[in-house]
Amino acid sequence: MLSSTTSNEDASVFRLSDDLALVQTLDFITPVVNDPFIYGQIAAANSLSDIFAMGASVINALNIVGFDSCNLESEILSEIMAGGASKVKECGGVVVGGHSIATPEMYYGLSVTGAIHPNKFWANNTAKVGDLLILTKPLGTGVLSTAIKGDMLNLDQIKEAAFYMSQLNFYAVGAMSEIFVHAATDITGFGFLGHLFEMGRDDIAFEIFTQNVPILQSAKEMADIGLLPEGSYKNRDFASAYVDGKADMLLYDAQTSGGLLLAISQKDAQLALNRLKDVGYTQSAIVGEVFERKPTQKLINLS
Repeated sequence: MLSSTTSNEDASVFRLSDDLALVQTLDFITPVVNDPFIYGQIAAANSLSDIFAMGASVINALNIVGFDSCNLESEILSEIMAGGASKVKECGGVVVGGHSIATPEMYYGLSVTGAIHPNKFWANNTAKVGDLLILTKPLGTGVLSTAIKGDMLNLDQIKEAAFYMSQLNFYAVGAMSEIFVHAATDITGFGFLGHLFEMGRDDIAFEIFTQNVPILQSAKEMADIGLLPEGSYKNRDFASAYVDGKADMLLYDAQTSGGLLLAISQKDAQLALNRLKDVGYTQSAIVGEVFERKPTQKLINLS
């Protein structure tokens, strides 16, 4: 076992040989949009993301399904799984089976197996002093998922939210070829500041350039009228103790299939940013820096 069970890693990394390690994860979510195919894509992208957060490639995946067959047509389930399979195929993997049970609430996701060289996986807590932090996708999908359920968004806003939630982090891994990523995580249910906390250590601190953090405009509008998911408040209740300064609630927003947060040396950061934008992460931004932590300093500092 190469990954630690005490450092909140995004996936497990298990050495099979000197040049091969398995990367394994599983995740599932309830519907965040009404279209079953797009829901399947989003749920799959969310599950696959943990593999990419480790810098690994996908081998195969198993479906995880809870479905109310008494009240929903079987065609809906077929569309959901077709959406999921399309995302597994997009990143070079294969769906090899799965398991379903009858449940009153729909859920769908994947158990995913990936591969990486044992010495090349990205851990989440190995950032170095002087690194810059790059976020690859804008925040706000938690708020927008809540707004979709409340029928508060127009079609263009729904399409924008669905685009970012279904966008694979797969291409970010390829973009980092020959660039050394010191640490990485993906931003999901624990929110930006919650996952940043998981990247921390006693000897480092983060400065976050709050004006640089990309946030979807429609999410700002929905947050302004109070459409925040319960998970975002829970994230704030936990993570705010480690934050110096009052953070916008969207920095705690519980994301669905959010972007990667990468710690990269200053000399490579601009190249990394350019490559990320070239492969489709157009709102990628340098959002912070890693510093040596002083004895009285909090882990996360806002500027």
